[in-house]
Amino acid sequence: MEAYLDIETTGLSPWDDEITVVGIHRSHGDEAEFIQLVGKEITPGSVLEALNGVDIIYTYNGSRFDLPFIHCCLGINLAALFAHRDLMYDCWQNNLYGGFKAVKQQLGIQRRLTGINGYDAVKLWYRYMNYADSESFNTLL
Repeated sequence: MEAYLDIETTGLSPWDDEITVVGIHRSHGDEAEFIQLVGKEITPGSVLEALNGVDIIYTYNGSRFDLPFIHCCLGINLAALFAHRDLMYDCWQNNLYGGFKAVKQQLGIQRRLTGINGYDAVKLWYRYMNYADSESFNTLL
C-alpha cells in the first residue's frame, strides 16, 4: 500500500510552530481513502495508525520539510519507519521547478481553491482556533 502525505503548519520552524493538518491519501490497487487529521487529532499514535499497512510514503519536498517537521514535533521518524520518495526530485529531473502549487500549474492541474497561499492558510487556522470560525476551517480544508 502507498500513501501520499502532506502537512500544513503555522510556520516554517518545527521548534516554534505547530502542525495544523496532516493529510494522507492511502491507495492500494483500485481502493483509496483520504485521512485528514486536524489540530488535537494530530498525535504520534494517530499518524502511525493512519499509516498502518503502508509500504511507501510519497511527499513533495517531504525530505526537507514534512518528515523533519513531523520528527521534531511528534517524535516520529517516518523516514526510518517507511520507504520514502520525495517527488520534488523527480520533478526536478523533468525540468519542473518550484513549489508544489507551481508544479501542478505547469502540469495543467487545476486547484479546487485558488488565491490561497501559505500565509492565508495560517490566518484561516488562527481564525478557526481563536474564534471557532467554521467557514475559515472549511476553506482551509
